[in-house]
Amino acid sequence: MKYDKFIFNSYDFNYETGRLELNYSFDNELKFKEILNFQLDNEVSEINKADLDKALFNLYIMAGISYYKAYEVNSIEIMNNKLTKSDAEFFSDTYSKGLREYYFINKLDPKKEIIFPFEQSEVNLKEQTISTNDPYLLIGIGGGKDSLCSVESLKDTGIDIATWSLNHKEQLEPLVNTIGTKHYFVSREIDLNLIKANEDGALNGHVPISAILAFAGTVQALLCGRTDLVVSNEKTASEPNFEYMGVEVNHQYSKSKEFEKKYQEFLEDNFGDSFRYYSFLRPLTELRIAELFVNTYLEKYMSVFSSCNKAFKLSSNSMSWCGECPKCAFVFLAFTPFVEMEKLEELFGGKNLLKDSLLEKTYKELLGIEGNKPLECVGEIKESRSAMRMAFDKYPELEDKYAFDIPSDYDYKKLGSDLMPEEIKLSFDSWISQF
Repeated sequence: MKYDKFIFNSYDFNYETGRLELNYSFDNELKFKEILNFQLDNEVSEINKADLDKALFNLYIMAGISYYKAYEVNSIEIMNNKLTKSDAEFFSDTYSKGLREYYFINKLDPKKEIIFPFEQSEVNLKEQTISTNDPYLLIGIGGGKDSLCSVESLKDTGIDIATWSLNHKEQLEPLVNTIGTKHYFVSREIDLNLIKANEDGALNGHVPISAILAFAGTVQALLCGRTDLVVSNEKTASEPNFEYMGVEVNHQYSKSKEFEKKYQEFLEDNFGDSFRYYSFLRPLTELRIAELFVNTYLEKYMSVFSSCNKAFKLSSNSMSWCGECPKCAFVFLAFTPFVEMEKLEELFGGKNLLKDSLLEKTYKELLGIEGNKPLECVGEIKESRSAMRMAFDKYPELEDKYAFDIPSDYDYKKLGSDLMPEEIKLSFDSWISQF
């Protein structure tokens, strides 16, 4: 099937229920309707509807990537377009870099230009709003160790915090209850027409889901009177997996520092400095986060957390680990130096992934010994090697199986740079100085 144009047809938000409808189509022939349900807060007396509408429109554009990828088209049309030139450039850049894995999987040209049409006028809001002295944080919860480190470290700062999540309410409720803060559940329903189109031969592949989460989180934050949207993306999310046709492919592009910076600039153009977005864990490696989590928070969350992406796909109302995917393999490796083996095997349903012959190829990819780094949310090759070298103390037999070098100056505990506001960075520094 061939189409000429991808069309952003309309979006509609119900202020009484929190229901958002997003409508897209290819040539007004193949149509899609996505539904998101946001959680309203009765304690918020007044919502800035102009800012909220802007955030809803922006989410409408970002979420369209899930449908846009189904077919190659020549152009994009946005009905009642509100994009400025700089906003259009941001979306062009985010779609292009966020779809590079999709281009690789489908053997398409990753250098293809994605051009968003825009209105000529630019709106400068940088002097129209002022930053707040009392931040109200909304922290994204995905179910894994990273966001739990953010929540726990910010709990004792005196800053007002709440949490939010997208989908998987039944599985996340035990975790949310254990956290114990105010939480907002948001749901997203992908149009089943997209699933049918994929079954009929439409293109499929990875989309920058963390970018969609950033935009959805912004909407939820504005609805519940929050000033800061906080994510938990680490330093090592910025490492690309490999090169394809001369460009870098990063499975975690929308978790990278580059995306974080560009989204901050996008928000400033749209909302001035009245709303902020940043990662609380940006200075840390995945391995350092694993160490901090295990030593401080594992006991509390042992039975209710999971970093496995397949955990949500299983027919269960509780969190789980598949023990087969690259993410499970990496987390098992990252935890190994810091957890007693019996407890770690208990976490993974009695499995010891380092002894699983079916995962040897995955570990060689994680260690950069052969193939490419897996297209998953896993750490840098250097930190995987650092973790494996520490694991040799428990499993000396693995030294013959996995041979590699580590730069002599590499230290997984070394802090990187960040994009946090000054007062939030002070809270981070206070937290990390305890370890």
